[in-house]
Amino acid sequence: MTPAIDLLKKARAEYHVHSYAHDPKAASYGLEAAEKLGLNPAQVFKTLLAASEKGELLVAVVPVAGSLDLKALAQAAGVKKAEMADPQAAQRSTGYLLGGISPLGQKKRLRTFIDSSARAQPSIYVSAGRRGLEVELAAATLAEQTSASFADLGRA
Repeated sequence: MTPAIDLLKKARAEYHVHSYAHDPKAASYGLEAAEKLGLNPAQVFKTLLAASEKGELLVAVVPVAGSLDLKALAQAAGVKKAEMADPQAAQRSTGYLLGGISPLGQKKRLRTFIDSSARAQPSIYVSAGRRGLEVELAAATLAEQTSASFADLGRA
């Protein structure tokens, strides 16, 4: 299993794991997950890492069908500016490979923000820590397990 699933097991949280055959040529890992699992893309969320002007890494969980509004993330985090994090720094800090970064079970706990649209979904899907592996859980469960805040972060 992965650190994300181990964390959910240990917390006795309610979740379901879904796997699919990952295509290394897929343009978007998140949209690939939605397509292969037959899901509404509004329910599938990607985990992105951004860095503040002081170098603090921030985790943003946003719908795969849209993009991250970096200004909105900066505002939610109370920092002046946020930009996408260096991919190597993201992998080092989380312990996960790009395309499989989960908001759960990261090596170093980072401040996490979930797009508010997640609350409207009966359940959401996020990476379980490996390409081709998704975990389905309630947005409130994800927030609880990552000490996350909800904010309007996504752009359609």
